[in-house]
Amino acid sequence: MPALTVPDITVLPRIPVPDPLATLERPVRSVTTAPHGLEGEGFPVRRAFAGVDLGDLDPFVHLDQMGEVEYAPGEPKGTPWHPHRGFETVTYMIDGTFEHSDSNGGGGVITNGDTQWMTAGAGILHIEKPPETLVVSGGLFHGFQLWVNLPKSEKWAQPRYQDLRAGEVKMVSSPDGGALVRIIAGEIAGHRGPGSTYSPITLAHATLSPGAQVTLPWRPDYNALVYVMAGLGAVGADARPIGTGQLAVFGPGDSITISAARVQESRSPHLDVLILGGRPIREPVAWMGPFVMNTREEVMQAFADYQAGRLGTIPATTAVHNTPTTMVESSGPGGDKA
Repeated sequence: MPALTVPDITVLPRIPVPDPLATLERPVRSVTTAPHGLEGEGFPVRRAFAGVDLGDLDPFVHLDQMGEVEYAPGEPKGTPWHPHRGFETVTYMIDGTFEHSDSNGGGGVITNGDTQWMTAGAGILHIEKPPETLVVSGGLFHGFQLWVNLPKSEKWAQPRYQDLRAGEVKMVSSPDGGALVRIIAGEIAGHRGPGSTYSPITLAHATLSPGAQVTLPWRPDYNALVYVMAGLGAVGADARPIGTGQLAVFGPGDSITISAARVQESRSPHLDVLILGGRPIREPVAWMGPFVMNTREEVMQAFADYQAGRLGTIPATTAVHNTPTTMVESSGPGGDKA
């Protein structure tokens, strides 16, 4: 880790040093630890948002860290065919390869720093799996899948894909060159990533050398989250300790500070974090399995449409499997869940 880097970080554009008199650094509201689980046909994940209120995550609803795992030959696994409606999935591959196919004939292959953005919108069936060559050979597999909610006005948008290659990602560095920041979507300090989103968000992957620190300007109307994929460090105005598999939720302000511990574990020589935030949608959320809608009735209709074949068809030679479903409902940001 990571797959996308540069030989000489000093040649990259620099994030400017913030003016301490004109910047309100965001404090940390909470730090939670992601539990382990299994997804799809059995690949290991960390549930990064587990235990965090949907109101603090809005406009995001779900984040899985997939791996990091070294597969032996014959072990790589993916997901069966499954439906989605009402949101976007963002799959970011750090190491390894994933193939996507959908009921509209779309899809593609992402590997080593690539990102695939799938807008499910009105509804789609798709499958994610390692290519046959990786199944035969085995190898390293590590990535993330983020679910971004769509506002009510966009939930019926036509499905679409964006394939973002590693070379398209905007890379910048901290003022002293101690941190490399890859901007996948949104804007940081005037530098914009290639991802195009319905819900305004910023998504970045940063790698900090031991002892390095970076302060990023952050839109005050966005929420702010930092997830540690590997390493040890601290976040926020109060330098709250954080480590592998932990998520920090920030309070109000217009900048985020992240620092790496001077001594790292031998397996993780750097601090690697996923940084994300967006403009809250502030609409009711009804979420069940692969559908994220505004009401329970809309979720039930999505299941009925899926069972009736109205979300698309898949090749007759491929069996259709339902994904495991768990009802999560909210009356809106900060609302009760059932």
